[in-house]
Amino acid sequence: MKAFIVDRYGKKGDVRIGEMPDPEVRENNVLVQVHAAAANLLDSKIRNGEFKHILPYRLPLILGNDVAGVVVRVGSRVRRFKPGDQVYARPPEDRIGSFADLISMNEDAVAIMPKKLTMEEAASIPLVGLTAWQALIERANLKKGQKVLIHAGSGGVGTFAIQLAKHLGAIVATTTSTANLDLVKSLGADTAIDYKASDFEKVLRDYDVVLNSLGTETLNKSLQVLKPGGKLISISGPPDPDFAKDQGSTWILRQAMRLLSYRIRKKAKRHRVSYSFLFMRASGDQLREITSLIDSGIIRPVVDRVFPFESTKEAMAYVESGRAKGKVIVKVR
Repeated sequence: MKAFIVDRYGKKGDVRIGEMPDPEVRENNVLVQVHAAAANLLDSKIRNGEFKHILPYRLPLILGNDVAGVVVRVGSRVRRFKPGDQVYARPPEDRIGSFADLISMNEDAVAIMPKKLTMEEAASIPLVGLTAWQALIERANLKKGQKVLIHAGSGGVGTFAIQLAKHLGAIVATTTSTANLDLVKSLGADTAIDYKASDFEKVLRDYDVVLNSLGTETLNKSLQVLKPGGKLISISGPPDPDFAKDQGSTWILRQAMRLLSYRIRKKAKRHRVSYSFLFMRASGDQLREITSLIDSGIIRPVVDRVFPFESTKEAMAYVESGRAKGKVIVKVR
């Protein structure tokens, strides 16, 4: 099958189109013919080798962390799916590879895709939808009337998280560029801060939750907007000891992650708030919940551009540029 492959780690590590063997179909797997995939910053970070100690992939590796397509075969123990089903998923971290003709995944990661969406729209949802769900519902336990700051509101996670937070009844603030103020307001943001014109930490006060997807400077400033007992959740790091424990990391890696997050955890303690790092996990059950929100019109996908499969490298470069509004899609079939 055709696939986009990374042969070696590094920012200049080339991603090339080539032939790879069809994936193995285990007894609890579904084999999906890929129709669309999303390009995510995560793909670039994996290519760059940023996760090589946490996720020890074998090279050559097929990239791709979002998929929508059609089931073509199921393993002997699969009960939820049959050939012909239209599905979507964020593949488990050890089974990524949606930049390809076919992908095989555990059925627990897969869900029937929303009826109202095209394949391209469906492929935009899993990774950002699950990230927002696990951050706001599982980790933050966000409640009606609470205040949440969602950074980078016009990005993939941001566009989904704003809509989910509003559905939960929260008061939502977000940061974005001048050009995207109208977009984030249309998604439900109560307060939209133009980061080029204002400093969010000087405008916002007494927030319950901050969802961060940006760098260290933004992470540190975010502490200032939280009230005592508030929660700072970051999907861009640094990883913390709880994450290391969940990953079953070695003692050396656990100590390394403890050191990496020491400063922000110490500052958070001084502000009487908590810090946690979130690396989302695959979940078909949560995707089914998200499907119901999409089918009922509560959440809509935001797709910026669709690239042909042959232009997967260009799609990744566009995501890396930071200019995308919502998600960037690769049309495979």
